[in-house]
This record gives sequence, structure tokens and C-alpha cells, in this order.
Amino acid sequence: MEGRSQTHSTDTNKTVGRWLRGKTSLPERLASFFRLPLHTALERLSFKLKYPLYSSPLYRWLLQGKSVPNLNYTPTDPWLGDPAKGRDILNGKIELAGQTITNPAPLWAPLGAQSDWLKEYHSFSWLRSLRSSAGDHARRTAREMVKRWIEDNSRWRAMSWEPATTGCRLSNWLGHYEFIGSSADIDTRQSLHDSLAQQARYLSHCLPAGLAGVNLIRAIKGLLYAGVCLPEGKEWLNHALNLLSKELSQQILPDGGHIQRSPHIHLEVLRHLIDIRATLHAGGEAVPGSIISAIESMSPVLRLFLHADGGLCLFNDSNEDHGWQIDMVLQRAEGRKQPLMSAPQSGFQRVQSGRILLIVDAGAPPPPGYDLTAHAGTLSFEMSIGRERLISNCGVQRHHPQWQWVPRATAAHSTATLAETNSAHLTPFGGLAKRPQNVTCRRDEDGGEISLDMSHDGYTERFGITHQRHLTALAKGAGIEGCDQFALNAIGNHNSRQEFAIRFHLHSDVQASTNKDGEAVLLRLQKGGGWQFTCTDAHVALEPSVYLGKAGEIRRCQQIVLSGITLSKDTVINWSLLRVTAKKPPAKNNQTNLWDL
Repeated sequence: MEGRSQTHSTDTNKTVGRWLRGKTSLPERLASFFRLPLHTALERLSFKLKYPLYSSPLYRWLLQGKSVPNLNYTPTDPWLGDPAKGRDILNGKIELAGQTITNPAPLWAPLGAQSDWLKEYHSFSWLRSLRSSAGDHARRTAREMVKRWIEDNSRWRAMSWEPATTGCRLSNWLGHYEFIGSSADIDTRQSLHDSLAQQARYLSHCLPAGLAGVNLIRAIKGLLYAGVCLPEGKEWLNHALNLLSKELSQQILPDGGHIQRSPHIHLEVLRHLIDIRATLHAGGEAVPGSIISAIESMSPVLRLFLHADGGLCLFNDSNEDHGWQIDMVLQRAEGRKQPLMSAPQSGFQRVQSGRILLIVDAGAPPPPGYDLTAHAGTLSFEMSIGRERLISNCGVQRHHPQWQWVPRATAAHSTATLAETNSAHLTPFGGLAKRPQNVTCRRDEDGGEISLDMSHDGYTERFGITHQRHLTALAKGAGIEGCDQFALNAIGNHNSRQEFAIRFHLHSDVQASTNKDGEAVLLRLQKGGGWQFTCTDAHVALEPSVYLGKAGEIRRCQQIVLSGITLSKDTVINWSLLRVTAKKPPAKNNQTNLWDL
């Protein structure tokens, strides 16, 4: 068995290494396409088959249309940028998507630029940072860059005119119109207006273009902005509203969660909807009830995803993000002030007892087409004490060549693994080839204690084993008790024995040490709080880990690992994490004392 596990691990490492180098096989690409829902696959295929038409001189002529002398309305982008990044841009240093390029050349396709950098560059999301750096130099630079883009990219190209990127560019240009266009000369404004109209016509022709999830919301937002702001935009506005109404009914679940199950994407979609609501209202257009309802239902779920430090939990491609930005979104959403505690359709649970907070992934991964950012972290959880994080998932560095892939694995989450395999089959395109199909969760509250009984079948097909997890938050914040069970089912091989590992990744600020007997781990938070993790049903060890919760930072940390081999009957691992009293207890039997660490 050990040999088979090592062989599987070696094969997995080779596969991941190939993905990191950007190499994928034709069977992998075809399999990814055929996993899409049929209507999405057909729309995507139809869009790609039209590439020769879009790049033809005839189509460029069709996009010209009537000249647009003035705009009906100009929205205002309310979000704050990064002044330091704005100053860097003025000096020719452009940091986007985790990559920095100085004095890009050629200007719109610099050598060495990664695809994510190019998408963000062509979306003009960095206008916000230029604006925040203030000064006439920033304004002139922004205007010149927009002018250069129009001159150099009037002909359709797959990358620069990708629909989601085009939608972002439209909303960014219109949202910063006062910054880039209000004081421009007549010719520059005319060129800007005409380009806006051409890009809007293109989006109106091609959407939904096989897009799904947040990417389609980005594209729709750009078309809607153009529909509100441009004189000929009524048809575009109606098209955008129809698309948006359909997507909100599919993407926003009954409990208010977003279908992609990513706190980061949930935040972004809510922010787009807030912008759309404000633009429609200020532009004199009626705001559909579906948009109002979506904002109202998404706000409490966003609060569910927040630790007391104001940052997001780290599920499915999420970082902490900036707490002040999240506060701005919640303030502008004007929604319910209390977090949702249980989101059964989204599959997340929030458990609070005293100063203890648990946020638990208790749901199945998102369906095909919406699983681009899905991780194999089913039944993982995070725990914080007051404003300090104690147990976490590893997080992700979305644009780092290594740390955008490895953290998707089950082992990068605070949950259990069997034979060092993932509970969902990850693919190089971000989706899942296989996933847990049956994920259950029951929540009980009794006598001040809150319990979750959960299970998933991600290991059933391969090993005939169901992972069951029971978590209980004790009354008054005294601690948590847990039980992980590997239950053999009817199709399981009762003679099969598999290595298991149950991981608890510690935040990078947590100090940890095992006691003399090796059955307990003593934990200390920065503010002095002490906790003891205990397990007698498995081998307990402290191992290195990594914390990627803050964008651009890779921090070393530790993880508690419970390991062993499953039995020929159900394997039950009980563990507890209890608060240590602040009063210094006497040391006994020469054992390590938490307060002497």
C-alpha cells in the first residue's frame, strides 16, 4: 500500500508540474469542455467559431455605427484605489495580477506578460489607482493610455476583446469618465465615445459567449453601463437586464450565496450589483426587483464569511482581502447587519460560542461550469478567537505559478485525506473532473452547545469509505470537540486499509509545541490566549505548513496532523481543542507547560 501511495504521489507531482509549465494535453482540454453544461458548451463553441468573422474588415465596419457626440450620463466609480500603485504606474512600473512589468513593450502585449496580467491590463482596472494618486500628471497619463488603446486595438483580437475583459473596460472607462474625458479635447472625447459604442455593439452581439459565473456578470455590467450612458443604448440596456435577470436566478442561491461558493467571488459579484443598482438609479432607469433582492440576500452571507478581524475566510480561491474594502461594500449594500448563521444551499455554516467562531464548508462543490475556482476542501473549517485566527485553510496566491495550484488540494485544508488523495479530482483548467456528490450537514443547538454532523462521499468510489465529521462548539467559548470517522459502506473493501491524515493548519501568528507524551499540542495566540489540542486515537505531530491568506505574502506556519491507518471496521478519531485557563497552573511530572513556551 505504501508503494502504491508513493507512486500515486509521484504521478500527481509530475502532472501538477506539467500544469505549472502551462502544458495540458488534448484529452485534458477536451474533457474540460465536455464537462460543461450543454448550453454553455454550445455557446462557447459558437463564439469561438465566429473568430474569423470578428477579425474580418467587414465586422469592423459593422461595429462603426453612428458617431456619438455626447453621453447621456456618466457614473462615478466609488471604490478606492492604491495610491502607491498609481505612482508606480506613472513611473512605468505596472504591477497587476501578481506580476510586475516595467515600461511594457510592445505596449499592449509586452514580452513575458502572463495572461492574467494582460487581462487586467486591458480591463483598465488600474485606472482606480491612477486616480487615487491624484495630480494632473495622472490624469494625462490615463487619458493617453486610453487614447493609445483605441488607436492600437480598434481591430478585434481574441485576448484584448475577450467579452469579460471588454465588459470590465467599458465599466472602468465610463466609471472614470470624469477623470479621463471631462477635460479632454473634442477629438479625444469623440474617439472615446465612438470606441465605447463599438465595444458595446460587440458585447450585444456576442453575449453570453459561453461565459459563466462572475465572468458573465463582468461582461453584462459593461453592456449595462453602455446602455445607460450612451444615447443609442436602450436596446443594449434591455439586453443586459434580460441577461442579468436570468443569471441572478441561476447564480444567486435561495439562501443568498453565490453559486461558485467562493467568498472572494461572492464579494466581487455583490460589488458589481451595487454598482449596477447605483448606475441605474442615477441614470433615471428603474432598478429591477431581482437586483434589489440579490443585494439584500447576499449581504448576510458575506457577513457569514467574515472573521472578527474583518477579513474573509479562505475557501475556494479566497484571500482575506482588505477589511476596509469589505466594510465599504457592506455599507453601500445597506443590507441586514447580522450575519447569516446557516446557508444550507450554499453549503456553509457559521458557529459562534463566546469568543469562538467556526466557519465550515459543509456543502458539495459547485456544479460544472461554475467550478473554475473550486478547491477540494469539503468539510474543512476555520476557527478564530476574537480577532485572532487560530485554525485556517492555507489560502491561495491566485497568480503565483506554484501557489495557485498546490493550495487547491485537500491536504491544504483543515480536513481529512485518505491515501494522500484529493476528495475531488482537480483539473488544470480550474474545474473538477469528479467531486463529492452527497454532502450532508445537520445543525443542532442545545444547552449553549452548537453541533454539526456532516459527511461526504468523495472517497467512496475509490476506497469505499465515507468521511463523517462531527464538530461541537462548547458553551461559553470553552473550546470545540470533534470526531472524524472513516465509515466503510456497502461497496467498500472491508479488507482495505488506507493511510489517513487529518490536518489542522494553524495561522502564521500561532505558536505551537507538543507536550512530552506527544498526545497534545499547546497553542498560544499573540494576545496571550492559550489552547490545548488533544487526541489519543491517532498519532499527533506538528509539521510545517504555509499561510497564503494575504495577497502577495507567503508565510511559514505549522499544522497539526493526526495520522494512522484505517481499520477493517469503521475508524473513529476523537479530538478536542480546549481553552487553557489564564491562571498559571503548576507543572507536573516535568511535562511542558504552555506558559513556559
